[in-house]
Amino acid sequence: MENNKDLREIEIAKLAFIGASIATLGDGIAALAAGLELESLEKNYQIQSNSRQTPGVDSTKIQLDYFINELVQIRNFVR
Repeated sequence: MENNKDLREIEIAKLAFIGASIATLGDGIAALAAGLELESLEKNYQIQSNSRQTPGVDSTKIQLDYFINELVQIRNFVR
């Protein structure tokens, strides 16, 4: 009788070990997926930031050129 109880406890301990191992493996996979997602988001953000920055700088330069030309015309008109 005692022998059967020991075998059952061993089987339960094995199942607990297998379950914990699978959970740990799942957590590792989830952590890896989260890391890959973070890396992807960071790359997309950098790409968008760089693509936004260039047109923004160009647009600002165009606006500054326009205002400078307007000031030059006003200066010429005042003279």
